[in-house]
Amino acid sequence: MINKLKTSTAGASYKAANILNKGGIVAFPTETVYGLGADARNEEAVLKVFRVKKRPSFNPLIIHLADIELAKRQAEFNALAIYVAEVFWPGPLTLVLPRASDCNVSRIACAGLKTLALRVPENPAAQDLLTTFSGPIAAPSANISGSVSPTRADHISDSLLDKTDLILDGGPCKIGLESTVLDLTVDQPRILRHGAIPLESLIEKLGDIKEYNHSSNTEIKSPGLLRRHYATNQPLRLNAITAQPNEAYLAFGDCTSKNAAIVRNLSESGDLSEAANKLFLLLRELDMPKYESIAVAPIPNEGLGRAINDRLERAAVKS
Repeated sequence: MINKLKTSTAGASYKAANILNKGGIVAFPTETVYGLGADARNEEAVLKVFRVKKRPSFNPLIIHLADIELAKRQAEFNALAIYVAEVFWPGPLTLVLPRASDCNVSRIACAGLKTLALRVPENPAAQDLLTTFSGPIAAPSANISGSVSPTRADHISDSLLDKTDLILDGGPCKIGLESTVLDLTVDQPRILRHGAIPLESLIEKLGDIKEYNHSSNTEIKSPGLLRRHYATNQPLRLNAITAQPNEAYLAFGDCTSKNAAIVRNLSESGDLSEAANKLFLLLRELDMPKYESIAVAPIPNEGLGRAINDRLERAAVKS
């Protein structure tokens, strides 16, 4: 039977770190979503994460570390990278940087690339685990590849439960949307994935930011770039002003529908932070066979709305 421990339980981080040291897999909370972690230096453990998630081997993993100094041991930090890390870490920003010559992260974890995707999370439970483990943890989201990300411990699907050695239950994730991924290996900083830190916040600190062009670039340089991702079982219909009687309706603000079979609102006040936090939770609730599809209200494409729309657009791609 799977072990589940509250992160507040005495010795929880030590037990989890011990499992990681022995090549096991631990699900743990971050401020964004729950991750499925393994020792990033252990190839067998990393391979296990790929197998358990049914994740394509060409899709690299985010490497989580306790602080900037540990991150500097794994990747090459120029002056800009140091500045960005000091401003945004710990927090929901993943940096893509050149792999250091003496980096000990498994090549499998970074899909054979010469770059690493690194993050220092701010969640206290994640920090406790990383500090106790004192090494890099490779941790994609704790779900089957391509499906809706987990924002609570009980979202971790039955298909993963018997393959995960320990689940650290830290309650609901504070943000509920994955990290922003910023590529610093190019001349101008480039967003590879919109996420919990909005584009506007990056521009305020860094100036002009390029955006990844999904249609013209086939290189998978970081996690979160697959065309179909975050998918529900039921089809999504986006930018829907109204819903049909056989549809579930995911509303936003005052855009709602009286005809829908069921209505759930991401944020009645139109707050994008609230909407981001509730997105995966409500998609899970509405993803039921009794509804023919899920109609989703228009979301403003600004601030966190960019990340919300990114998830919805890729979730809506037909398999």
